[in-house]
Parts: sequence; structure tokens; C-alpha cells
Amino acid sequence: MNIKNKRINFENIYPAGKIYTRGVKSGNTLFLSGTTAKKSSAQGGSPLEQLDVILYRITAMVKSENGKPSDIVKLTTFVTNKSHWWPINSDHEKIYQKYFGKELPTNSIIEVRGLVEEGLDIEIEAIAIIT
Repeated sequence: MNIKNKRINFENIYPAGKIYTRGVKSGNTLFLSGTTAKKSSAQGGSPLEQLDVILYRITAMVKSENGKPSDIVKLTTFVTNKSHWWPINSDHEKIYQKYFGKELPTNSIIEVRGLVEEGLDIEIEAIAIIT
């Protein structure tokens, strides 16, 4: 079996930088690079505003490849301040439910020292299995 990898930059949703591609689709699996609120009104805003933009972008990229939010099986969330995320509260839940309903993906939340650009507090990688 010969599976070809398709590199996708999602120019109309969230274009990639110069040294990587935004997504790679291998068979029916879509791998998405870290997604932030960069170049949106949420950059520099609250973590919840950033989360909303990020999940919008991730689900839009999956939909553009004929997937649906429930096809997203794994998130890896990098945050610059874990106190914004723990304990999880109803504001977080509302945003996740807005995009995933009750079909939530797995999610690891990892605190990091910083992200590549000022005003960014969250970066999320995603894996979707398009069914």
C-alpha cells in the first residue's frame, strides 16, 4: 500500500510560516501544526478569546478537507500560564462545546515558558482522522 502525503497550507484560513506546512494529510489522517490566534483580534486578548479563534481555525481546516469536528481525535495544547486553565471552568467548557458538542477529542495541556510571538498565550496542535 502506497500512501501519499498531501501538504496543505490553508491560505484562506491560517497560512503557514516559511519553514513548515500548516497541515499534512496522510491517507485519512490530518496532522495540523500548532495553531495560535496570530494576526487575529484575539492576539493580545484573553486566553478564552484566543481559544475561540484557535478552535475556529482548527475546525475550519478540518472541514476544508471534508472532515467534521468529531473527526478531531487529539489536541495538544501549549499554554504560557497554567493558572488560566486549571481548574477548568464553565467558560472553557462553553467554548469547547461550541466546536465539539459532546464529541470531545483527547487533549493534553502543557505549560511552556513562552510562545514565538508576544500576545500569544495558547498554541494547539491537532490530529484528525477523516471518516
